[in-house]
Amino acid sequence: MPAFSQATVSNRLLKALAPEAFERLRPEMTAIDLGLKQVVVEANEPTLQVCFIESGLASMVAVSSDDEAVEVGHVGREGLGGHHVLLMTETTPNRTFMQVAGTGIAVPIEHFLRIVDDHKPTRDLLLRYVHSASLQLAHSALANARYSMQERLARWLLMCHDRLEGDNLALTHEFLGMMLGVRRAGVTNELHILEGVHAIKSTRGNVKILDRQKLQDIAGGCYGLPEAEYERLIGIPMSHMHRGLRIASSN
Repeated sequence: MPAFSQATVSNRLLKALAPEAFERLRPEMTAIDLGLKQVVVEANEPTLQVCFIESGLASMVAVSSDDEAVEVGHVGREGLGGHHVLLMTETTPNRTFMQVAGTGIAVPIEHFLRIVDDHKPTRDLLLRYVHSASLQLAHSALANARYSMQERLARWLLMCHDRLEGDNLALTHEFLGMMLGVRRAGVTNELHILEGVHAIKSTRGNVKILDRQKLQDIAGGCYGLPEAEYERLIGIPMSHMHRGLRIASSN
């Protein structure tokens, strides 16, 4: 079993926990490998463990009754797979699975909720995270309604970049199409436009970020506010582009 240390974990929520809460979680932590397409949260089934993502990228997908699907959220090392349990519901109709393979730290639900119930600072921190995740979803709806596909694609690439290590994003055109709710051909055309302004380089199964600032300029107002809110509430920048992690109390 790994000797988990708050100083060495990558997950930002674990880093932001009060040290005594981390120590209470630590005996029940289990390191897990998260393969491509591995399910983190299955739809409509009781969630038995939460997963603090250490690396990789999980996709939360909403599926309609006639099997239309669209991504409604990302979970990377800023977050927690299974956060619906904090709202006192053991199941969710949304499915969360890995779009980029990685690793995580699993904690059984019973132990996790016991600490949440017993330790108000931990409960407050994690509920602030739920708020920030909800805000991310709200801004996805805003982007879909008011911004162009190119602006939305730039936003999604920035969101992936925030959650993954390095500038190479192992993203397929099919996945980007699901994120944006458009056909693969439309995504390919938009990627070519971003390549034309030297913001990215796209190859089969990979998008390399060449100029993050250009992507931010293209995304405009549909990127940035939820990320700033996460930093305000959690006390740690979401993006790996920030040098060094800062932990601060919120409110």
